[in-house]
This record gives sequence, structure tokens and C-alpha cells, in this order.
Amino acid sequence: MNKTFRGQLKALGLETIRLSTNNGLKGYRIAKLQIIPIQPGAVDGEHIVQVYTTEHNDTSLYDNIDFRDPTLLGVAFYKTDISEVNADTNTVIFDNMVFNQDIFISGAELKGSLPVNYMIELTPVPLSKDEATVATLKDMRAGPDTNFGP
Repeated sequence: MNKTFRGQLKALGLETIRLSTNNGLKGYRIAKLQIIPIQPGAVDGEHIVQVYTTEHNDTSLYDNIDFRDPTLLGVAFYKTDISEVNADTNTVIFDNMVFNQDIFISGAELKGSLPVNYMIELTPVPLSKDEATVATLKDMRAGPDTNFGP
């Protein structure tokens, strides 16, 4: 059965979704990622929500999307332009990677300071001991200090 988490991120917010277990034999994969502003269609806004396998405390990264980052699991972008009819755009991209540790969700609002709602649905994936070890080590090796740039 899928697990669903939902919440609201501040303009430069970070939340943790606790998933780790003692033995790590249960992994997860993103099945769905959705975001919507708290006042859709009422004010202009550009929201970015990113999901990572490691904690990113540098808020200057929250509005920069870099698919070279091995810790990035998914991104959602929502834009509202009240000056145009049906001008809302929503883009969601996520990886099919399996993870078995906590995940971290960051939010950024590019045009203001309004929060954004998010909903993430995860599909559980049973892992063998070897798969659990690989998933855990991958999270440890791709920590926040990983140099993934050019």
C-alpha cells in the first residue's frame, strides 16, 4: 500500500519525511509528486519544490534545479499568472530511484513569500539485505558535501 505525505512549505522551507527503519529492508520510490499554491489563481507566483535524499541547509539552492545532483529525487514547478486566463503551468519530474532513508523536501517561491502545499505519494519496495546496504551506502556517499558540479 502506498504512503502519502502532505504539508505546506514556507517560501524558503525545508521538511523531513521520516522513512528510515532499523534494518532498512523497506525501500520507497516516488509514485506521485504534486504542489499547489495556497491561493491558486489569486496572486502571481512561481513555486519550486525539490525532493532530496540528503538534507540541504543552504537556502540559496532551493530555487536552483540541478539534475546533476545525485541526491535529487524529484522537482515540481508551479507558475500562476493572474493577468492571463488559464495561464497556470505545472511541471513535475521525478526519478525512479529506490531509497530507504529519510527524504527532505525544500520549497522556494520566486515571486513572493507565500507558502506552497505539497503532496508526495511513495510506493513501498521490499529490499534484500544487499539492496538495503547499497541504498543506504548510496545515501551516505552522496551527502550534502558531494561535489557534483563541473
